[in-house]
Amino acid sequence: MSRSALSVRILLAALAAALPAAADDDPLARLESGKWTVRSLDGSNARELCLGDPAQLVRLEHAGMACTSESTAGDARGATIQYSCPGHGYGHTNVRIETPRVATIETQGLVDGRPFAYRATARKVGPC
Repeated sequence: MSRSALSVRILLAALAAALPAAADDDPLARLESGKWTVRSLDGSNARELCLGDPAQLVRLEHAGMACTSESTAGDARGATIQYSCPGHGYGHTNVRIETPRVATIETQGLVDGRPFAYRATARKVGPC
């Protein structure tokens, strides 16, 4: 095998190895858009939302607020995100993707001076 053919093979192998890592950059992108029901595991709270941006599941207590966020961990099965909403509080959320239509959420933080912490299941129930 020529030296240039070997170089091309090495380059292709390196690119192929990098592809799965690129797909893991935003694991929440695997979640399907549509109407979702989010129900706390203790049964005390349930809500419906039209999911377009998966960040909606991350900031349930800060919906519609201007927030900045940072992913602190992630893989193909989910992500942990820390976020701050100036003047309204902050949160720390872990979203575990069971399937593109089901996710488990663990979230805690402070919203307008009030603490929150709970686990919930989110399920896609249909189109918006």
